[in-house]
Amino acid sequence: MGDKFDCLKISNQLCFPLYACSKEIVKRYKPYLDPIDLTYTQYITMMVIWEEKEITVKALGDKLFLDSGTLTPVLKKLEQKGYVKRSRSKDDERNLIITLTDDGLKLKEQACKIPAKMGKCVSLSPEESQTLYGLLYKILGSFPEEN
Repeated sequence: MGDKFDCLKISNQLCFPLYACSKEIVKRYKPYLDPIDLTYTQYITMMVIWEEKEITVKALGDKLFLDSGTLTPVLKKLEQKGYVKRSRSKDDERNLIITLTDDGLKLKEQACKIPAKMGKCVSLSPEESQTLYGLLYKILGSFPEEN
């Protein structure tokens, strides 16, 4: 019979291996991102912008699970580097639109080898990767939206 505090053992927590794994994976990205002068958060932001070409800050934040307080400095830095342009929507001044620049598009060419390099860092089969991907998004989808 377990002790009443077994629920507090780190070995019984799903959150801990998720946290530790995430931290380790982000750390493994660093040698691939340093040559293109991006942080991990800038990289995932650029991934969405490469896909969308133009997106509102709100939609970008929703896709990345990031609030505007986290995203604003990232976008300012990406704009300073010349990869994106920020502008107010003509239809609604409250909406800030992020647009990919030509330099941002050129950066995509440099970044396209990173996923394959990172794939070699994770010892999962393609099937295991797909299963884990599905389970993680199932967890993400189970959280209620914050207002």
